[in-house]
Amino acid sequence: MSFTPLKFAFPIFLYIFAPKLLINSENDIMMKRTIILLGLTSAFCLIVKGQDQPQKPASPTASSSYIVKTKGVKPVVKMTKVTADGQKKEEEAEATDFMGKNFRYKSMCDWTEGMRFMVVPEKYDMLVNTFCDATTGKEVSSTHLRHKIMVYKGHEDKTNGRVHVKFTCEDDNKNYYYELPNGTFENYCFGKLGVPTLAYLGDVDTARKLLMNQVMLTRTEFFREDTEWDGDGFKEVRYPKNKVVTVKAIGVGTRSFPVKIIVEDDEGNQFYQNVAMSKINSGMRDDEFSVDNEKFLFQGSFEFTGGEMAVANDIKSYLNQTVHTTVSTSMSSKGSGKVRDIKVPRFTGFIIDEINPIKDSPYYTLTLRETETRRIYYKDVLFKEEDLMNVRDATQDDYFGHIFGMGEGALRNTSLETRTAIREGRVIPGMSEDEVMMAVGEPFQKQTNSEGVREWLYTRSNGVLLVVQFNAKGKVSKAGGRAVKTNASSGKKTSKTSKKDSDTRPGGTMKTGTPLED
Repeated sequence: MSFTPLKFAFPIFLYIFAPKLLINSENDIMMKRTIILLGLTSAFCLIVKGQDQPQKPASPTASSSYIVKTKGVKPVVKMTKVTADGQKKEEEAEATDFMGKNFRYKSMCDWTEGMRFMVVPEKYDMLVNTFCDATTGKEVSSTHLRHKIMVYKGHEDKTNGRVHVKFTCEDDNKNYYYELPNGTFENYCFGKLGVPTLAYLGDVDTARKLLMNQVMLTRTEFFREDTEWDGDGFKEVRYPKNKVVTVKAIGVGTRSFPVKIIVEDDEGNQFYQNVAMSKINSGMRDDEFSVDNEKFLFQGSFEFTGGEMAVANDIKSYLNQTVHTTVSTSMSSKGSGKVRDIKVPRFTGFIIDEINPIKDSPYYTLTLRETETRRIYYKDVLFKEEDLMNVRDATQDDYFGHIFGMGEGALRNTSLETRTAIREGRVIPGMSEDEVMMAVGEPFQKQTNSEGVREWLYTRSNGVLLVVQFNAKGKVSKAGGRAVKTNASSGKKTSKTSKKDSDTRPGGTMKTGTPLED
């Protein structure tokens, strides 16, 4: 049921005011109140009616090339391709500082005449008009100016103390102004408020020159697809991170995220992201580009794969693969907003989420997601073994092939308790021989004691002999330390254990590891 305020307001008006008007028709004050009430009622009806009715699409103008859509939305979009001839060398040279050198922020204080913007009003901008006609001084509907291009023409201090920020419209050649809400231009221009509804086209034009037809990797799973050709409708879609995509079209997005980048994957799927580049006139503080809004930054959605930032195809094949640590290694992890170095035990499972090359270095930074806790870790690695010889101060702990094994590893069929013990270098009852080997390595001696129990012996750095006993099923029945006594005549250390069928092997000395429970 539609809401028609006039049906209710007019009878109330007659009920309250008509008797008084009949009694004293010369009551000027009452007549003024009558006119004001009728005017407010009519205005309210028009607002409600305007909200209920769909907006008519703007007629084609010179600004239409900035409106781009993903394929599949009707009518079929004809992509406008902008070549990047002559740019490749420059892009490769600046790729490591791409944003800082190509998309520098300017506050309103630093705007120069000729900067171009497009009117992209949000829903709430339809109720509060932004611009006034410079000739008549009357407000102009934001709906009427939607998708029109405004060229900045400086500002003017008026005699009444107000400040007008001046623009010329490319589409109708008329002059418009935005009146600052309060204060001087100097006080206002340093803030982030800017001019409502305006999306900065300078970022769009620069992005077209530098990014068209570029091959990139996605850094988030969340993107959008268009659902309306004549409107701004879209649906949320999800694609895997680190997906290889090609930039197919670049147009205008929103005021806060003005660059709409449409990409296509190898399967022909097209999706887009509206991103902020320089943040000029975004109306948002820097701290607002975090958490949920981080994906609306260019670097939050996309990553270069060309030039200095390239990732070789053989290395790229590790993306989204499951690996496990074969040795204990140091990694970095974020916690409570801080980055901390953490010693990660061996046989810890991870999924490789990202591989990012480090500038002027053979190292790559891995972003790893632990399979059990989902916690994120970071590790700088070398993928080529020969780099260990060529890189100064490089160690085995830097080499990917030494640190990681592919897949979940031998722990995938063990219990959580056993996995924890193996990672901590402890032996617990119920372990198999293979699990003991994973936990503490090869014993220096295997024997059967006088009671017919099989034992594995390990010497510890603290002088204690670790004795692991197995039952008839080959499972650990007991594991504990045993003091080593010194033979007075020979000066050699011996244990109380009588040996027969012994099997002495090299190794077995544990310099690290947590104390074993008796």
